[in-house]
Amino acid sequence: MNFLNEIAGRYPDAIPLAAGRPSEEFFEIEAVHRYLHRFERYLTEERGLSAEQAGRVFFQYGRTKGIVHELVARNLAADEGIDADPESVVVTVGCQEAMFLVLRALRSDERDAVLAVAPTYVGLTGAARLVDMPVRTVRSGPTGVDLDDLAEVLRRTRSEGLRPRACYLLPDHSNPSGLSLDLATRHALLDLAEREDLLLLEDNPYGLFTAGGERLPTLKALDTRRRVVYLGSYAKTGLPGARVGFVVADQEVVLPSGATGRFADELAKLKSMLTVNTPPIAQAVIAGKLLENGGSLVRANERETARYRENLRCLLDALAAHFPAGGPVHWNTPGGGFFLVVTLPFDADDDLLTVSARDHGVLWTPMRHFHDAPEAARQLRLSVSVVTPEQIREGVARLADLIGSRLPTAD
Repeated sequence: MNFLNEIAGRYPDAIPLAAGRPSEEFFEIEAVHRYLHRFERYLTEERGLSAEQAGRVFFQYGRTKGIVHELVARNLAADEGIDADPESVVVTVGCQEAMFLVLRALRSDERDAVLAVAPTYVGLTGAARLVDMPVRTVRSGPTGVDLDDLAEVLRRTRSEGLRPRACYLLPDHSNPSGLSLDLATRHALLDLAEREDLLLLEDNPYGLFTAGGERLPTLKALDTRRRVVYLGSYAKTGLPGARVGFVVADQEVVLPSGATGRFADELAKLKSMLTVNTPPIAQAVIAGKLLENGGSLVRANERETARYRENLRCLLDALAAHFPAGGPVHWNTPGGGFFLVVTLPFDADDDLLTVSARDHGVLWTPMRHFHDAPEAARQLRLSVSVVTPEQIREGVARLADLIGSRLPTAD
């Protein structure tokens, strides 16, 4: 990320087909004030707090688990069909803190390991490094995860004397590949997790942004055996500047005393020693947006979803216009989200990205930063989230010029 930011800073006029942040098209400062006032009314009118008590909620530290856990649970019920006990919710400083807390709680000694479906989000591998937890990768496959490879990686990891504690994945429009799990694979994955006594860490920042058709149920919505720890973020659907995420951890765990308790409570204990609490002002902004939209972020993001859908369609059309079918350049077709992957007949490394930004004025992300499989060396990720259709068409034209300059010419 530091390298990408450096390149973007050095070439500010390059078209940003690398950025994964949400669209800024509909940001308005006045909305922040409106959300804060809406949350204040919720505290006084629905919760029955006095003006003094409501002010304390805004200005004091607040509970470690968060002050909007009940509204998070309402949101999950409205948008995802997830029936979450509010006390199983821990509100975090972005989803990144949620990842760190879960991995730290799962790591008891050097034998513990985490699995991740590759290519995977770099934040997960970074959090694993911070807690000194080895990551074993699982192939994605055409249905989003290769279940045979997952079973083999579990067997091999255990044969090395390690304990695979969980498997991390993004089942919907994943970052960076754009892949999604089909419904049959979701059910089969949950069955495998039960047989293998494995937790699934489901990360779902892009699930609302489908390119069309019905959204599939999340793993957590299908989870009847408490195999799924659900990692959520309001960065893409709420407000990225608020840095509010959450984790739903309703599993029962054995405490040092021998009694049982919620996994969420263990995460809260760790959070109390890390960030103490998530800033109440930030939580209030997200809460106000939820309240203003009847608890639904599907409703709140109708304009954004339409924009991302249009942009993804524009990107696919532009690629098809510049690179003929059956040629050396090909790409996948995601069902939504921000990203897709282009495969080239030559290496797509950091040096080529520098040339692309400097000489052709277009930015993208080398896939080798997400996994070390041989095919990653010749792949790049394109993102549609912060660009206009006009920028997408021009950016793909510039990318085509770059690729054309590297292809061998016919005699």
